[in-house]
Amino acid sequence: MKALVLCGGTGTRLRPITHTMAKQLVPIANKPVLFYGLEAIRGAGITEVGIVVGDTRKEIIQAVGDGSRWGIRVTYITQDEPLGLAHAVLVSEEFLGGDHFVMYLGDNLIKDGITGCVTAYQEDRPNCEILLAHVLEPQRFGVAELDSGKVVRLVEKPERPASDLALVGVYMFDEHIMEAVKAIEPSPRGELEITDAIQWLIDQGYRVDPHVIDGWWKDTGRLEDMLEANRIMLETMEPSMKGYIDSESQALGKVVVEDGAEIINSTVRGPAIIGERTRVVNSFVGPFTSVYYDVSIIDSEIEHSIVLERSTITDIPGRIEDSLIGQNVVVGRSPLKPAAYRFMLGDNSRVGIL
Repeated sequence: MKALVLCGGTGTRLRPITHTMAKQLVPIANKPVLFYGLEAIRGAGITEVGIVVGDTRKEIIQAVGDGSRWGIRVTYITQDEPLGLAHAVLVSEEFLGGDHFVMYLGDNLIKDGITGCVTAYQEDRPNCEILLAHVLEPQRFGVAELDSGKVVRLVEKPERPASDLALVGVYMFDEHIMEAVKAIEPSPRGELEITDAIQWLIDQGYRVDPHVIDGWWKDTGRLEDMLEANRIMLETMEPSMKGYIDSESQALGKVVVEDGAEIINSTVRGPAIIGERTRVVNSFVGPFTSVYYDVSIIDSEIEHSIVLERSTITDIPGRIEDSLIGQNVVVGRSPLKPAAYRFMLGDNSRVGIL
């Protein structure tokens, strides 16, 4: 069995962060989202992995390489335009070669992995198996209707959902999915929808099984979901102190301080992780915060946030919270008079000031 990991999306809901980096590489608990998926695939015993890439191809290749660190073999497949999930299957025909495969969306995070559903698929051998989860806002997702435990209808982002069962972003297919993606037409938004392809399988009498997951799942394409995923993953960590913490500082609860990091006259309240070579001085880093590598936090407070690499937060009088701060960002109070807030912000940024 092979795996097909989709990393071709543009990440419009996470702009401006995704103007300069792939959404699949934004770190959750200081690990890129994509890496959790690759670990889950390897954990299910799959070693042959195709990664579909688009505009962020170079970043993905640099981060993942040949896959040897996970014990997998990676083939990169170019999708010139993001024309839908079914289109990603279509351009991967040569790699798939008629084999059964699991398709995994690279910005999804499933806490308990996919071993159980892959095992169920291999034992039962349906033509397709879809992962489903109960959600509060089903209109944001592809939605499944079940009848006596069988999938009878799929609708992509319906205005009036018939159920609260959303497609999770992990699918198992046999060779018949290639017939389906070649048979369907683009949707009104100009994409080949995987929901349409699976519906084609159902309409043609092929067997499509549901697999409703019990644990949590996150599509990390929105800020609030990314922060929630970060919170959940931080709670699973074990405390670790590889960096330096001085006698005037406190690390309370589940705190990870990575190699080369320094905590000076500060409090870090877990669950939290402080990345390699990061300095926290005269500051408070609160619960549910991930700080990546080479960051400086000085005379400031932050909680329930993600800070990416090489950023600096200095002399902020209030507490920063519920934030995603990008790479190489400088957040500080200007010494210039008259006193004023001074910003340089990317498209679609949001700033809250009290």
